Amino acid sequence: MKSLLCRSSVSVGLFGDTGVLVFRLFIGLTMAFAHGLGKLPPNAQFVGGVSSMGFPMPELFAWAAGLSEFLGGIFIALGLLTAPAAFFLGFTMLVAAFGVHGADPFQVKEMSLLYLAACIFFMTYGGGRFSLDGIINKK
Repeated sequence: MKSLLCRSSVSVGLFGDTGVLVFRLFIGLTMAFAHGLGKLPPNAQFVGGVSSMGFPMPELFAWAAGLSEFLGGIFIALGLLTAPAAFFLGFTMLVAAFGVHGADPFQVKEMSLLYLAACIFFMTYGGGRFSLDGIINKK
């Protein structure tokens, strides 16, 4: 169970591990502070948008989306519980790409899809050697 939650990947050498660290920090911090922080607490417009997509209890789902973006981003940046954080954030990006921006042109949904691709990477690869998951798994 520990390896599923705190997945630390196989080392790909110093340069590769450093690249994963930089990628994880960029994706996590950008998501948390450029996207998630502004959704907390959810404002009426955001809750209304969630409601218009047909979600029951739109306030709860608005909180879930905002928290997955903010806390998920922080957890990814730290490399702590990277795979579960990426799963929840990835699901939120799936809804953003095909729910919120489903009828929009590709250029509009592109950012959500890029974040989704990054989440798929972190779900499968983990946080890397230079992550809290990597430190936890070494013990």
